[in-house]
Amino acid sequence: MRIPLLAALFLTVPAVAACTQNTNGGTGPELGGGAITVTSTNDVCEVSATEAPAGKLTFTVTNGGSEVTEFYLLGEDGRIVGEVENIGPNLTRELVVNAAAGKYVTTCKPGMSGKGIQADFTVTPSDVAVATSSSQDQLIHAAEEHYGGYVQEQSDRLLAKTGKFVSAYKAGDDAAARTLYADARTHWERIETVAESFGDLDPKLDAREADLEPGQKWTGWHRIEKDLWPARAERYAALSTKQRAVYADDLLANTRTLDGRIGKLEFTVDQIANGSRGLLEEVAKAKVTGEEEYWSRTDLWDFQANVDGARVGVEGVEPILQEKDPALAKTLSARFAELQKLLDAQRVGNGFRYYDELSPDQVKRLAGAVNALSEPLSRLTAAVLS
Repeated sequence: MRIPLLAALFLTVPAVAACTQNTNGGTGPELGGGAITVTSTNDVCEVSATEAPAGKLTFTVTNGGSEVTEFYLLGEDGRIVGEVENIGPNLTRELVVNAAAGKYVTTCKPGMSGKGIQADFTVTPSDVAVATSSSQDQLIHAAEEHYGGYVQEQSDRLLAKTGKFVSAYKAGDDAAARTLYADARTHWERIETVAESFGDLDPKLDAREADLEPGQKWTGWHRIEKDLWPARAERYAALSTKQRAVYADDLLANTRTLDGRIGKLEFTVDQIANGSRGLLEEVAKAKVTGEEEYWSRTDLWDFQANVDGARVGVEGVEPILQEKDPALAKTLSARFAELQKLLDAQRVGNGFRYYDELSPDQVKRLAGAVNALSEPLSRLTAAVLS
């Protein structure tokens, strides 16, 4: 019964969430406007320009292939500057960023796996100054400060709760570890797009077994998850006490590294807005389909945490949005409320029902609410930067 439901979701959730059409109308940075077209196929990533002036850039990404694809703008250090995911065949999506002068890399990832098809991209200095009022500057500064504080708080709490989880797991107290698992991961999921921007750490911490590349060592949360909830695995051999210690210590060490890196970050309003959209994409891609927590079935905890993080980002830039596009601000508030109402209906005590306890209709309604929110949320960055 679950298989056809999941198959339907694979076809509908990413597609509906990705149906944002290009309305920019620009003809490329060489003619002004910062508009760049990207065509991604199964084996080609064609970017219409290799450089653009600093400022607002719009990458309009069309999937001309047969596989779902993704597009990334990476910094010279490999960190993700901006991304759009779940672009289905024949669909178009936009990535809007406020890019400073420097060296970048564009990446299409057909099939959403591997390193993708990469090319160098340069953002050149620009003499065009963006005029802002002192009141707008204050709103921008407040949004950036607020979000930076939120991310650091969640990272600190993630580190503290991961320590408790690791201690219980290493001690063989599986009941306590299972209880701590979803609670600790809530803080990861609230800032997932920030954590994912560190391409070297994210696979070590959050890789799922189904997504492993050939030769990739499986570590992190989901490796331990399988050991704590092995019921769905065939012929599973439980980890030894020594193996548990290795995986647990590695998880804690990488989480500590993540926390240290996050402490050095500063955020811009376009990163905040894009991060909110990215968190909803995470919901559509893995949470509403029940793929993220395959072993524990605690997907709704992650679902709620992604929504929490997205909402915090939107609320931070809402004063700016109220000046730029009050109608969009109103729509986003209403769509968040509608989705939250459906999530609240699945609460049990301090947590949620397990994913396999949901009916097909409940999953369908959650997916519909995610899609309804994803469309206006995809317009947030362009509105804030307008």
